[in-house]
Amino acid sequence: MFEKVEFTNMCMICDQNKVVVIDRKKKDWPGITFPGGHVELGESFTDAVIREIREETGLKIDSPQLCGIKDWYEDRCRYVVLFYKTTRFEGDLHPSEEGEVWWVDIDELPDLDLSLDMNDMLRVFMEDGLSEFFYFQNGNEWLYELK
Repeated sequence: MFEKVEFTNMCMICDQNKVVVIDRKKKDWPGITFPGGHVELGESFTDAVIREIREETGLKIDSPQLCGIKDWYEDRCRYVVLFYKTTRFEGDLHPSEEGEVWWVDIDELPDLDLSLDMNDMLRVFMEDGLSEFFYFQNGNEWLYELK
């Protein structure tokens, strides 16, 4: 049996102790998070994250490294967000229709108005022992596990 899958991505762009964040304006998942977006039909995952970061931030990233995933199953579809990290970039930050972007000290992230569950997603980006942020339903309640 096969399941329908939708792929998206998110990238933590690091410059020493600073990271790029975006204040997403979309109603489906508003708040401060890392930039990223959808993988287009036939597009490689790496090309997709490079394109999305360019569109949302103006930065041209290089050598993004896959560091984990977030996934869940809903409405007969598996949703997968590929988590990337990179320290290689060039260009200047520019806002997009997705929201404002800026550099912030990584230690200040918990003090910001982060997107839902972003604090725990950060752990997957930063902790070597974690690679998956898995949402699941228990009755009508959504829960998650870090794996």
